[in-house]
Amino acid sequence: MEYAKGRIGRVFTVRIDHGDDLILELIKLAELEEIESAVFVLLGALKEGKLVTGPKENRRPPIPTWSGFDDVHEILGIGDIFLEEGKPKVHLHAGTGREDSVKLGCLRGESEVFMVVEVFILEIEGIAAERVMDMEQGFAPVSFGRSHDRG
Repeated sequence: MEYAKGRIGRVFTVRIDHGDDLILELIKLAELEEIESAVFVLLGALKEGKLVTGPKENRRPPIPTWSGFDDVHEILGIGDIFLEEGKPKVHLHAGTGREDSVKLGCLRGESEVFMVVEVFILEIEGIAAERVMDMEQGFAPVSFGRSHDRG
């Protein structure tokens, strides 16, 4: 286990509008506001989305199992933002549903908003964290450096 201790910095309340790409808008905001470490929750609806719903087999590196939808689904999610190779990387796990169809997974790729998605971002200050590729695991987990204060 690795961990870092920090504190809540800026808090953002964000509205992402109909037709926007949810993940791209979060990345653009992180770049604009220079968000390096954050956690967020969101709710709303998506017109389409693609989810990784687990590995095909219990082995590393994993081969992902994909699931998606191209009709409106409600969404409820939690995620984080950390830098990967100097750029913001959004990691979002979400539950989506429409009538009796419910999916849960890691939202990746295109994610077009239907009507609105509301996002509440809590910036984390006082930590040095970034995603670093681990070829054995097949993904870039969060790694922690020395703690620092940005003021």
